[in-house]
Amino acid sequence: MKSSQIRKWTVAAMFCAVAVVGSTLQVPVFGSRCAPVQHMVNVLCAVLLGPGYGVAVAFVASLIRNLLGLGSLMAFPGSMAGALLCGLVFHFSQNLPATLIAEVFGTSVLGGLCAYPVATLLMGQSVAVYAYIVPFLISTAGGSILAGILVYTLKRAGALERMQAALGGAK
Repeated sequence: MKSSQIRKWTVAAMFCAVAVVGSTLQVPVFGSRCAPVQHMVNVLCAVLLGPGYGVAVAFVASLIRNLLGLGSLMAFPGSMAGALLCGLVFHFSQNLPATLIAEVFGTSVLGGLCAYPVATLLMGQSVAVYAYIVPFLISTAGGSILAGILVYTLKRAGALERMQAALGGAK
């Protein structure tokens, strides 16, 4: 395994830990436990690691949160859809505002719609198709704002480019 891959997996593992520990900061909204730190991590993964690592981090963090009783099954569709979309947008555009918008749209709309079958088939809930869009929007908006502030601060300090170079770029 290459040194850059080892670095990326190490950073991914640290992001998983941040997402899990950060999930203790939760905002309950309409039966969903909103965890804005996960969405901040999604954007950081997009910018530093790439879409594949971002989805892996979202999945593993959601799994650990569920195993520890810190999350629900709703953690999977929201975090993974947001991680994938913002990772792809950053990979192809290198545009941070577009990446932040992609995280919000991916989590709230796509993740919210993907949550419907999880809620009805796996959790036995009777909800409308669009029931999770607003709760997911609240969570992801907060996390995306945090991520935007952090990434812009790193960029202004010149640290973002060095971090991306050390990790071999977000691919």
